[in-house]
Amino acid sequence: MDLELLAAQARTCTACRLAASRLNVVFGEGNPDAQLMIVGEGPGEEEDKTGRPFVGKAGQLLDKILEAAGIPREGIYIGNIVKCRPPGNRVPLPDEAKTCTALWLNKQLELIRPQIIVPLGATACEYFLGEKVSISKIRGQWLDWQGIKLFPMFHPAYLLRNPARTPGSPKHLTWLDIQEVKKALDSLGEKPKRSLKTVSQESLF
Repeated sequence: MDLELLAAQARTCTACRLAASRLNVVFGEGNPDAQLMIVGEGPGEEEDKTGRPFVGKAGQLLDKILEAAGIPREGIYIGNIVKCRPPGNRVPLPDEAKTCTALWLNKQLELIRPQIIVPLGATACEYFLGEKVSISKIRGQWLDWQGIKLFPMFHPAYLLRNPARTPGSPKHLTWLDIQEVKKALDSLGEKPKRSLKTVSQESLF
């Protein structure tokens, strides 16, 4: 089994109610040998249209965040808890998340074998931690999930709703967090194509 075969199987999935309203399955994309995997909640409208994760406004902001830290998007893997868009972009229901992770996300993780996982937002964190969490309380902390480093961060959609860059703001904290992720990647021998450390956060996101 490889990621391409798994993705092909996922595209025909009808295991939960989300299949009835989707346009496209958004399986995930990126480097199959990535050391870093980013996991969001689920596809939005643009992702549902294109079949690609994080391509809407939140995805564009994620790209800027990665670029600011010198982490090439093509060098990591990006996916979601659920592969089909929940109606109205609502939070995935527990049975939807349980079904989708069992069928697809768990297998993605087994195949990619990342050394660092960054769950974005509370829904993604709850899957890995197995309990309700406050993203504000656990973001920016190194945790462990089955021997893999886990580093929760705010979801970019939350940053869009909170655009201030003042010290202690979500955007400021995200800038600190992504630099911590970059530092951990560097310690693993990750070699990004370029580094933008000297460029200020404000000019990029």
